[in-house]
Amino acid sequence: MKGYIQVYTGNGKGKTTAAFGQSLRAEGAGLKVFIGQFVKGKMYHENETITKHLKNITVKQYGLGCFIVEKPTDKDIEAAQKGLEEMKNIIQNGVYDMVIMDEVNIALYYKLIDIGEIVKLMKNKPGQVELILTGRYAPQEIIDLADLVTDMREVKHYYQKGIPARKGIEY
Repeated sequence: MKGYIQVYTGNGKGKTTAAFGQSLRAEGAGLKVFIGQFVKGKMYHENETITKHLKNITVKQYGLGCFIVEKPTDKDIEAAQKGLEEMKNIIQNGVYDMVIMDEVNIALYYKLIDIGEIVKLMKNKPGQVELILTGRYAPQEIIDLADLVTDMREVKHYYQKGIPARKGIEY
């Protein structure tokens, strides 16, 4: 089976959720999935469910516990670069049918990793690997190389009314 490159970007909610949905579909079909989460370092409920119940999906985080709000630290950069090196090997080794680089566009936006590395990775991925990249601010180079791009646009969000993230819905 040929693998394609998918990108979920935009300022709307649901990019990671869409990618996780793809991983569930793949797991149900007996495919092996690796999810590497850039910038994220705290356990979310979807991660717990996957870890406890799904044998064909592996999740690893390359963040330090909270989302970057201002300027990234040297430790943020080091964690992202270590994650990228590990994910390059995972993509090339052929063990996984689907690889999700969650929030990789945010890592690029904050300059935690070099876009040239991601472009090279996209151009040289093995033909059978389905590669999914998520995160707002997808650079044009990433969009141009992708086979499928979904731009999730926020039209309305209850955060604007001061409603905080809810257990089981946003985390």
